[in-house]
Amino acid sequence: MRPDTALEEPGRPAAPSDSGAFRWLALVVLSLAQLMVILDSTIVNIALPTAQRDLGFSTGDRQWVVTGYALAFGSLLLLGGRLSDYLGRKRLFIAGVAGFAVASAVGGAAGGFAALLLARVAQGVFAAMLAPAALSMLSVTFADDATERGRAFGIFGAISGAGGALGLLLGGVLTQDLSWRWCLYVNLIIAAVAFAGAVAFLRDGDRPERVRLDLSGTVAAVLGLVGVVYGLGNAESKGWTDFWTLGPVIAGVVLLSAFVLIERRVAHPLLPLRVLLGRVRGAAYLSVGICGTGMFAVFLFLTYYLEETLRLTPIETGAAFLPMIGAVMVTSVFSGAVLLPRTGPRPLVPMGCVLAAAGMAMLTGIAANSTYAGGVLPALLVTGLGFGMIFGPVQNAATSGVRPDEAGVASALVNTAQQIGGSIGTAVFSSLTATAIADYLATHAATASDPATIAGATLASDHLVFWVASAVFLTCAALSALLFRSGPLPVRPA
Repeated sequence: MRPDTALEEPGRPAAPSDSGAFRWLALVVLSLAQLMVILDSTIVNIALPTAQRDLGFSTGDRQWVVTGYALAFGSLLLLGGRLSDYLGRKRLFIAGVAGFAVASAVGGAAGGFAALLLARVAQGVFAAMLAPAALSMLSVTFADDATERGRAFGIFGAISGAGGALGLLLGGVLTQDLSWRWCLYVNLIIAAVAFAGAVAFLRDGDRPERVRLDLSGTVAAVLGLVGVVYGLGNAESKGWTDFWTLGPVIAGVVLLSAFVLIERRVAHPLLPLRVLLGRVRGAAYLSVGICGTGMFAVFLFLTYYLEETLRLTPIETGAAFLPMIGAVMVTSVFSGAVLLPRTGPRPLVPMGCVLAAAGMAMLTGIAANSTYAGGVLPALLVTGLGFGMIFGPVQNAATSGVRPDEAGVASALVNTAQQIGGSIGTAVFSSLTATAIADYLATHAATASDPATIAGATLASDHLVFWVASAVFLTCAALSALLFRSGPLPVRPA
């Protein structure tokens, strides 16, 4: 049985832009859209406490503003990627940009929790259309020249690696100087430019042929990803052994296993397994998932340290990440444009992971009386250099050598792996933090209520998180060194 809904599939790659200039203008448009999606993963977090006071919702409800977006985005990415292959990348990209802008406007104007939550879920839905369409269009636009492709993915990777930190800075500025609502309204400005640029500069392929959508695989994938993301989201508040943590995760894993079996049998699978099982692409998906887990140690727990221990304002906290952004951009563009076309990802990704691990290890030396310049800045620079060597090469590798009509779903897997890795990182590191604080206070029970003891417990938990994150990046270094092939990446299918 092959369940189904009639859709369209392109048989050939998107036509290259009319000239080299058009290709680079297309890159600007695609990078803007990627920036909008990445910014939204952190900029709203900065605005949440203020939004909570303004709209009067509970702390328990607050997590759903984040979780609602993550659930919609993470669970629908594979479907969004396949639809971009079936219906046309440019169409899905434009629809995603427009829908994301409308959802952001609704969220910014929200008068209560329900409206804000619905807007965030809608943002996740449209981001799941937008993100894979952008990456797949980048892949087919720069499919002819390995050097140009490396340079383009280096720039795109720099946006991916630095966007989260930039969101912290922009969120702090907008919340402090304007309103938390502008953390959502700012998307309207970015979306307007991206929409106009997409209409003017993006090129799509030939008119697709009619095929059937893998309906059973779609249902299994969406429900499976919902279960995994939802269960991991509950781990922080409910604990790892709670039914609402274990139950959804187990159900999600079972459904995803069923999804793999379905994909082996249908004529037009949602995810052709050859995309996932290619050695280079498989290594890329695994690397981005593991690195996504470790990244949260930087953006989440270091933010807590800067604000709660060093007493920086939200704007100062965001600005503290700017040197890391600079380091990411420099190494991402250089490694993508100069090194990757010659060496391939095998030496670059492991080295980037080692640098990220070193940066995490350096952060274990922070103390209550540390300064930003002496204790945090060197570690951020080293970590940024590492991130820049990871993201561009990994995104390039994840979409290399795929058939043009499978570029969308290959791109969706990059975002899916990063989303699942981020969910695991949030759950695991939050759990480790709670355990470390409880153990520290139990050991110092006589002075457990003293501010100095509480501060010591917080620092002990931060150190544990950074050590574990360092181990995560070292693990990724070893696996990527083993799994990636030596030599330049294949661009077109063999």
